[in-house]
Amino acid sequence: MPSHYNINQNPHKGNRGLTRAWHAAKNSWCGIVYAFKEESAFRQELTLFIILSPVAIILPVNFLEKILLIAALIMVLVIELLNSSVEAAIDRISFEHHDLSKRAKDFGSAAVMLTLLVTALIWAAVCIPLFLKLS
Repeated sequence: MPSHYNINQNPHKGNRGLTRAWHAAKNSWCGIVYAFKEESAFRQELTLFIILSPVAIILPVNFLEKILLIAALIMVLVIELLNSSVEAAIDRISFEHHDLSKRAKDFGSAAVMLTLLVTALIWAAVCIPLFLKLS
């Protein structure tokens, strides 16, 4: 590495400690607010989270299963945010159709779909035995 190379050249990386954590938290909140305002899929998945999280809490299952149910719902939101960030980056480059851009967006969409599938499987694995026991 050349001696003149400065690892801290990014002016946005100068904060440390609590200041850095505070700025990161503000940026994260802005991302969530923007996703809520601009991404209908995020709003739908957030609605699913808002409805199903209390259900997970009141289900007569153990604490670990409650955490697993809620974590699966959170993972859907996480992957949707990542998918939206890929789409935004691709759109920033160009709105022109390109096979690689389509592929990148399709990969993100597939990641969301697979996360929804895993979430449905987790909920089924926890809830089906519970309902069979109750019937």
